[in-house]
Amino acid sequence: MKILQINSSVRSANSHSNRLAAELSAHLLAQHPGATLQVRDLGVTPHPVLDETALQALFTPADQRTEAQQARVAQDDALIAELQAADSVVIGAPMYNFGISAQLKNWIDAISRAGVTFRYTAQGPEGLLTGKKVYVVLSRGGLYRNTPNDTQMPYLRAFLGFLGMSDVEFIYAEGLAMGPDSEAQALSAARAEIAQLN
Repeated sequence: MKILQINSSVRSANSHSNRLAAELSAHLLAQHPGATLQVRDLGVTPHPVLDETALQALFTPADQRTEAQQARVAQDDALIAELQAADSVVIGAPMYNFGISAQLKNWIDAISRAGVTFRYTAQGPEGLLTGKKVYVVLSRGGLYRNTPNDTQMPYLRAFLGFLGMSDVEFIYAEGLAMGPDSEAQALSAARAEIAQLN
């Protein structure tokens, strides 16, 4: 089994989502002897934003791309290849201003490619990244689960499903900025959820 861990916090070692994602990956490794882990830390090595230059490179036929365009497309290709090779995906997703981080959004834009990770058919869009189990660790300073302000979970569920990854489990760590007791309780609850995973 190949596990791909995506860290998307800008806080690196001080990130709750990064630490919990690492603990979840370690749990999966222990549950599946012989499994391998690859970590992509978008906070340490941010992926470039999708801009007009990137779009021009992507929509230019491969045999007509400049060296700069080839290099830009290759950056996205690397992320797609990592995801295609993975059997399980662990995503650490902190909440920033009611949404996901810019780092995670850049990753999402990079791996979304028509004809490669999804395609349009007469019956509608079809995700091409099927057969993967995804775990998303959601860390929040406040309490947002099951409220209208939780835009992360619905968005990530919809996006991952669009690419064919419909087997998604969300692990919550909420109330992390509401005092030491709330933080400890949130981390304990998240770790208890992780311990129950297969």
